[in-house]
Amino acid sequence: MRPDFDLSLYLVTDRDLSLNRPIKEVVLRAVKGGVTMVQLREKTASTREFIQEALAIKPILKDAEIPLIINDRVDVAMAIDADGVHLGQNDMHWKMARKIVGPDKLIGISIENKDQIEETNDADIDYIGISPVFTTPTKQELEYGLGLTGTSEIAASSRYPSVAIGGINATNALDVKLTGVNGISVVSAICSAADPESAARELIELMRISSISK
Repeated sequence: MRPDFDLSLYLVTDRDLSLNRPIKEVVLRAVKGGVTMVQLREKTASTREFIQEALAIKPILKDAEIPLIINDRVDVAMAIDADGVHLGQNDMHWKMARKIVGPDKLIGISIENKDQIEETNDADIDYIGISPVFTTPTKQELEYGLGLTGTSEIAASSRYPSVAIGGINATNALDVKLTGVNGISVVSAICSAADPESAARELIELMRISSISK
């Protein structure tokens, strides 16, 4: 059985944006602040380093009953028995990933435009990440952001729950949530915050407000 998951506040880690703090410290404080999912993203780490980082944060998330998602690396997800994997458009195809991880793991897929929705709606996945809402340094290969309108159109077209990512912070989180997505995903808004716990608490409160206002 696949884990229950809540996309309300989805943290994607980035060691380069974490102000020289260990990822474990950032995750621990973010969990205390209320994040609901965590994706470990390591684009430059070796396989061994990636696994070590994953094993360091796994007990924290397990105790809090928060899913641990591995970015891109299906092998790492399987090695540490993560709750799932998140795949970009240039990563392993979801069909192959599903064969490897089996029926009981979560799979998320990044969607960058409306043309990618049709195939994804027929996929055996669990959620989509709509990216990027706004331009962001963590997605330098994408020149333009989808904006609120583009995000809303993709969310409405998807048969799966959606989480929006890209340039989201406390100043625009409420507007993004009101596009119809199930949650927001942030990187620097928590990783680069002086106090990740307080930053997470502010963002999750905005998500609660948006749910009440619908």
